[in-house]
Amino acid sequence: MSSPSKRREMDLMKLMMSDYKVEMVNDGMQEFFVEFKGPTESIYQGGVWKVRVELPDAYPYKSPSIGFINKIYHPNVDEMSGSVCLDVINQTWSPMFDLVNVFEVFLPQLLLYPNPSDPLNGEAAALMMRDRPAYEQKVKEYCEKYAKPEDAGITPEDNSSDEELSEEEDDSGDEAILGNPDP
Repeated sequence: MSSPSKRREMDLMKLMMSDYKVEMVNDGMQEFFVEFKGPTESIYQGGVWKVRVELPDAYPYKSPSIGFINKIYHPNVDEMSGSVCLDVINQTWSPMFDLVNVFEVFLPQLLLYPNPSDPLNGEAAALMMRDRPAYEQKVKEYCEKYAKPEDAGITPEDNSSDEELSEEEDDSGDEAILGNPDP
């Protein structure tokens, strides 16, 4: 088996190649941000979150630490800190899993199947158990208010490919040259 640092590097590259936007913190590979979109056909659909990931020294033998940067209304996510209930990931974590699993399986499952009996956000858990339609409405309000692409730190320029940018630059350059004849 490869060393933990090689595994960390491999998992991070795999995550980037899976079309997730990843923003590194500093030069190390231990802390980074990932753009996460709410699961389709869920009350979180359309939401975009910036998720902080911190890999422990013992990764992949120890699960990553996960936290939402922009607000999300969910029983198992602390509303103030964005921390995800560690039991959700720790209970099922195995070195066989990787970072792609976190974003394609663990977080979507967390959003689709909240556990109000083990809450980090007691208000969300109580509302979910007491009045499901009101809970779902509040989730949607949070998505509209706090989980737009710009709230996740994604600028419109980031959404277009390098090729599109270079074409736009070429077009604007040609117009500037054509628009200014020599005297």
